[in-house]
Amino acid sequence: MTERAAPFYCPYCGDEDLRPSEEGGHGGWECASCRRAFSLKFLGLLSSHSSTSGGPSDGNKD
Repeated sequence: MTERAAPFYCPYCGDEDLRPSEEGGHGGWECASCRRAFSLKFLGLLSSHSSTSGGPSDGNKD
């Protein structure tokens, strides 16, 4: 079994005083500085064919 990845800082205040949340379930974290709770979720790996432009592509080359 592998260890879970831990965030380096709070996404809200930027502080580094984070603890795993017992109430948040898997992926739940608590920030002791701003008293916010949040969760992280791994969505998966991107394929090598995915576009990074972010815009729609209809295949036309104008």
